Amino acid sequence: MRKTANLILASALGGAMTLGSYKLFVEDQVSTTHVEDTTVAENFLPVSNTPNYGTNVDFTDAAEKTIHAVVHVKNVAVFKGGPRSIWEYNPYGTEGGRALQGAGSGVIITPDGYIVTNNHVIKGASEIEVTLNNNKTYTAEVIGSDPTFDIALIKVEPEEELDYIPFGNSDNAEIGEWVLAVGNPFNLKSTVTAGIVSAKARDLNVYDSSPQSFIQTDAAINPGNSGGALVNINGELIGINTAITSPSGSYIGYAFAVPSNNARKIVEDIMEYGDVQKGILGIRGGTINEQISNDRNLNISQGVIVGAVTPGSGAEKSGIQEFDVIRKIDNITIAKFSDLTGYINSKRPGDIVKVQLLRDGETRTVDIELTKLETFSIPTLGFEVANTTKEELKKYNAPNGVRISRMLTNDLPSSELIGGIISEINNKKVNSIGDVEQIMENRIKSNPIVVTYHNSKGEKQRMIWR
Repeated sequence: MRKTANLILASALGGAMTLGSYKLFVEDQVSTTHVEDTTVAENFLPVSNTPNYGTNVDFTDAAEKTIHAVVHVKNVAVFKGGPRSIWEYNPYGTEGGRALQGAGSGVIITPDGYIVTNNHVIKGASEIEVTLNNNKTYTAEVIGSDPTFDIALIKVEPEEELDYIPFGNSDNAEIGEWVLAVGNPFNLKSTVTAGIVSAKARDLNVYDSSPQSFIQTDAAINPGNSGGALVNINGELIGINTAITSPSGSYIGYAFAVPSNNARKIVEDIMEYGDVQKGILGIRGGTINEQISNDRNLNISQGVIVGAVTPGSGAEKSGIQEFDVIRKIDNITIAKFSDLTGYINSKRPGDIVKVQLLRDGETRTVDIELTKLETFSIPTLGFEVANTTKEELKKYNAPNGVRISRMLTNDLPSSELIGGIISEINNKKVNSIGDVEQIMENRIKSNPIVVTYHNSKGEKQRMIWR
């Protein structure tokens, strides 16, 4: 029995000595020396052995540069119906009905008081109130807006120069780059959240025939932050926070911003021309997918394939053809259709862009002058129309008319209607978008709208909206 006990004690002491030796010689070495992995050649998968030393990114400088240039924007509008939600009810009424109050954020872009915000923040306003981060309040004037991109420009008249945020180049923003979302929600003074650029040229609805091109970020953006700033760590404006996609209406991990290059172009157009100057290449097409790539033997998986070329456009004059694949514009890689529209929407009619395309397996480059897009929106019918050409009228077997250029709603079959020709509205001939505007303005609102339409097969149809 005593021998057994001695044996157990000796084993325990031996184990303790071994463990102690390990801790003394091995653990001490590990804590002071970085051990290189010498088995990389034997791994089946690539292995990185770089130690993770963390990040020392400091957001305080960017935050200090921007929080005083982001404002609270309050919209008061006369609304004859009941409030759409409890958040839109405002108890102080007027003779014209309840006062519907909306709110959001805005970004000061000049020291003399020009402010960018979202169109939906100021839409329908009879009065706009702007509160700075120092609690000073001003009445703002609407200078102009672009509902398509949800951008609006407003102006206050300050007594002194204001802090402002300079525009950065959103084309230079990189996926994974740190960004700050700066807002002024519910008049709580400016708030800052941090995240990264999650994606670029993001289209929230690829089926609405209105390609968008948002910057996606995981920086927290909630409804009160609409119209606020998305800035890089240098404090430069790279986006206007616009949208979140969430069943609850609140942030759930991703949000979207209009790229600063697009917002700046819209603002400059409004200031210089009074409206937004929209330039187009003059093509219709779509993003390359596996089926298209296989059907056309393209051996590529990214790009925009041309489905049709608009007669008289810059694309036609430059020799663009059906089934050409656009790969780059001005050295900007075009992987999908929203890459193309996002870049073109930062340009104006008359600008010349260099387009790299693939045709019959060969790469070629052409210069295309953008032409002006002239359209008229008809929300009642759910689409937008543009002037047409003799070639298009002949193609659709239509004696006259305007072309359906874009759908404003998902309720109609866009693939069947887009490109079709409207020759009559309420039995009145239509030759231009000016005729459409006049007919829609003078019609009796309670009467149905009868549209004579010519489809791609040259068939004449009549559609009625009640």
